[in-house]
Amino acid sequence: MSPLVLIGLIAGLLMLGAGVAFIAGGSRPKVDERLEEFVASDLAYDVPEDVSSGPGGPDMADRLDKALSGQSFFEPLRERLARADVKLRVVEYMIVIGLSAVGGAAAGYFFFNKNQILMLVGALVGLRAPGMYVKSAAAKRINKFNNQLGDTLNLWVNALRSGYSVLQGMETIATELPPPVSREFERVVQEVRLGLSVEQALANMFRRVPSEDLDLVITAVNIQREVGGNLAEVLDVISFTIRERVRIQGEIRTLTAQGRISAWIISLLPIALGLLLYSINPEYVSELWIKEDPFIIPGVFPCGWIVLGIGGFMIAMGAFAISKIVDVEV
Repeated sequence: MSPLVLIGLIAGLLMLGAGVAFIAGGSRPKVDERLEEFVASDLAYDVPEDVSSGPGGPDMADRLDKALSGQSFFEPLRERLARADVKLRVVEYMIVIGLSAVGGAAAGYFFFNKNQILMLVGALVGLRAPGMYVKSAAAKRINKFNNQLGDTLNLWVNALRSGYSVLQGMETIATELPPPVSREFERVVQEVRLGLSVEQALANMFRRVPSEDLDLVITAVNIQREVGGNLAEVLDVISFTIRERVRIQGEIRTLTAQGRISAWIISLLPIALGLLLYSINPEYVSELWIKEDPFIIPGVFPCGWIVLGIGGFMIAMGAFAISKIVDVEV
């Protein structure tokens, strides 16, 4: 099959799936759907802020989300998008993945002398690129949240000592501090106002921001609500512990910066050098994967494939070893 026909077939299947979901979509009232997003016990960790539809009911992405909500892959994808705070529905994210794979395949095919092997490599890279972006965005967001948590607890402690309730202290955090802390505590306040308990709303926030420091804070709040005690003093101690941990982590990242850069260089330099050599002399480099003598399995498995496999494995092992060396738990 021609590569152009294959790319067109993939794009056509994506459009066909979107059309089928649009036709088979439900017609539940929008108010009920919005309330369920906030107060449903299993789904409340993902609260879109900019979801809107026209007077005709849910849009195509909403309908396709409903059609796929029972699938096993749906909730993990939804949770990843919520953690990264990416303003996409699961269906929209899947379409982005498909388009990225098609774009990577087209780039690998047309930019490298219509080589089908590099077309496949480009498709795999395009398939993984959105997931890598979401994972990186989620990690950055959690790190930013952890860095803000010490100041958040200081403000919360001061609010409690001045006579505010726990929920009023959260409202103060939501109005006084920058995102992502303010946005997460604002969602907690909204969920409590719409009928969830404080414990469930905090558990939903922990699913969106799986931070060990936040787990300590939530545990302290839940214990105080069950057995009583001075929550301000407990949060003050936790705040000091978190600030010290953040300080130590910053020092460790400074000391291990050279090792992390070395891991990136070791991983990317052979790949970049191989692409450069292929762009200069494609006939010479393509000897690694074309089916010519010498063979490991006659007519099936050339020696060049073994060379490429061993090279990729050694690159991956070197990057993994360095990442373990510079990854210091605090």
